[in-house]
Amino acid sequence: MKIQPLLNYIGQHVTLTKEEEAILESKVSYRKYLKGQFVVQQGDVCKYECFVVSGCTKTYYVDDEGQEHIVMFSVEDWWTSDIGSFITQTPADFNIQCLENTELIMFSYDEIETLYAEIPKLERFFRRIIEKALVASQKRIIRSFSLSAKDRFLYFRNQYPKIEQRIPQYMIASYLGITKEFLSKIKSQLILEQ
Repeated sequence: MKIQPLLNYIGQHVTLTKEEEAILESKVSYRKYLKGQFVVQQGDVCKYECFVVSGCTKTYYVDDEGQEHIVMFSVEDWWTSDIGSFITQTPADFNIQCLENTELIMFSYDEIETLYAEIPKLERFFRRIIEKALVASQKRIIRSFSLSAKDRFLYFRNQYPKIEQRIPQYMIASYLGITKEFLSKIKSQLILEQ
């Protein structure tokens, strides 16, 4: 199992002993997904908290009119999950779909509770991850109300510096809450300003 990227990431926050690393490795699963496959679909219960080893996913909601609303992209060393569904074990509000062939290290709901008991510092680690995610989500809500579409796009470029070439423009537009035509105008304007 390719667990080293996860261990490197965890090591930035907490220090695990070799024994704890072995316990962790025994409790997680590793899975490869093909481009287009779903990690979770709206209405299903999200059974895993996932760490992206390689690839790219999008998290999105489909409204009653069939319109797709992208709320997040996840690339290497990022996490992906419908966290509300995972924590409450109730039907997911979001779809998580692979935009590229993707490799994930997956923590099941049951195993994560076991890990917390066996390696208490992992509970602190995951608390920090969830806190960061909550703060990022709240700041995104504020940006969507307070920034112009152009400034939201510039922030997106800064937040996801390596992703713009990896995903279609219409998905970036969906994430920003604008049309792909308007995104095209913003990009043209930015080129003229250089």
